[in-house]
Amino acid sequence: MANYWEGTLIRLRAVEPGDAEAHVRFNESDDYGMLDQLYPPASRARVEGWATAQANEGFRDDAYSFQMEALDSGELVGGIATHNSNPRVGIVSYGLHVFAGHRGKGYASEAICLVLRYYFQERRYQKANVGVYAINEPSRRLHERLGFTLEGTIRRSVYTGGEFSDELRFGMTVEEFRERHPEYWR
Repeated sequence: MANYWEGTLIRLRAVEPGDAEAHVRFNESDDYGMLDQLYPPASRARVEGWATAQANEGFRDDAYSFQMEALDSGELVGGIATHNSNPRVGIVSYGLHVFAGHRGKGYASEAICLVLRYYFQERRYQKANVGVYAINEPSRRLHERLGFTLEGTIRRSVYTGGEFSDELRFGMTVEEFRERHPEYWR
């Protein structure tokens, strides 16, 4: 059996303290046009502290920060983190980012499918939710392509670049995932 955490493009792995450098570069980029706000610069020490804390945290309350590592180069290309997990109801949410220069290569799609496979098949979750900012058109298209359903719009919930924007709420059930992505169902 192949590594459960590998697709054809990426491997999902834990955060390592050495990942801080890639996240420092991301924080210093002009890549914030798709995020909910412009954050003040983070010190290298703070980012290193975050990476070390994540490396030591592990899987807690069904939340986890995965790193996306390209199989062909071993390079860190982004991350996906689950949050707001509710095992009683079986709903998980996530957020993700792919570093500039690595977008449009299928990394995000594969990371989402690998994470959903785990939560649906191993953790018995029945639905995934994700919030997408309307200013992030590539993320909206990605989730539509993957088969997520637009379930609602939270109007004017994001303010960045001097403008308000909406948050789009997408969802996918385990049955929809199984039907849409049979290659991830074993």
